[in-house]
Amino acid sequence: MKSVEAQALTLSYGSEPIIRDLNLVIPRGKITVFVGSNGCGKSTLLRSMARLLKPQQGSILLDGKEIMEIPTKEVAKKLAILPQGPVAPEGLTVFQLVKQGRYPYQNLMRRWSKEDERSVDKALEVTGMKELADRPVDALSGGQRQRAWIAMTLAQETEVLLLDEPTTYLDVTHQIEILDLLFELNEREQRTIVMVLHDLNLAARYAHHMVALHNRAVYAQGKPEDIVTKELVRRVFRMECEIAVDPLFGTPLCIPHGRGRVVQAGKKEMSYA
Repeated sequence: MKSVEAQALTLSYGSEPIIRDLNLVIPRGKITVFVGSNGCGKSTLLRSMARLLKPQQGSILLDGKEIMEIPTKEVAKKLAILPQGPVAPEGLTVFQLVKQGRYPYQNLMRRWSKEDERSVDKALEVTGMKELADRPVDALSGGQRQRAWIAMTLAQETEVLLLDEPTTYLDVTHQIEILDLLFELNEREQRTIVMVLHDLNLAARYAHHMVALHNRAVYAQGKPEDIVTKELVRRVFRMECEIAVDPLFGTPLCIPHGRGRVVQAGKKEMSYA
């Protein structure tokens, strides 16, 4: 079954297209990661999938229906997006932020309910934020703050999660912490997760399905172990590299060429450049 699909999609912020005539199907229940050089259209494509950017041409389909024709609240019950670097109002607590995820279910006839309370409590529990529920969001560490925002998207109880660079500005410990959390959510609940990531090695480790964007289109897509090659890195990132196997996970490991120190190992000289 399909969840999100792009058909002959052209996206633009002006006269020059950023994405042109793109066709793409997001696998249901899997983690899909968009990779590519800066400015290639990764975030733009993600925004269009969340109905935040109207296509110049073509369509985004959500479960087979044209997303622009689905009422906003109905979209928000099926799909949640976490943009890059979200900012909460000053003084807003974690609980108040996560509570916003229940907005699509509120109307004049239906106010806050036991179901809403259960959904927020579960989102806080899953993300490890329950003990920080009364803490202001702006008083949290970077990793905790990102967990709070993810909890808000989880409270929407959507099948599809779209995350634009969820590890940006985080140190390596918090990057792994956030990606592990998303991986566990996918494993446990089969959520369809679509992410934009800059780190090719982390993308290869966590993605079931990778989409490499280049020259306004999909250059390659598939399992990371099937598509991550020296040629892909050369074409998409304009960088020479070697591709090895991650000794822990067996996924592709990109080792960039470049300059660096030469390490002496006994009598043998090893260069990683």
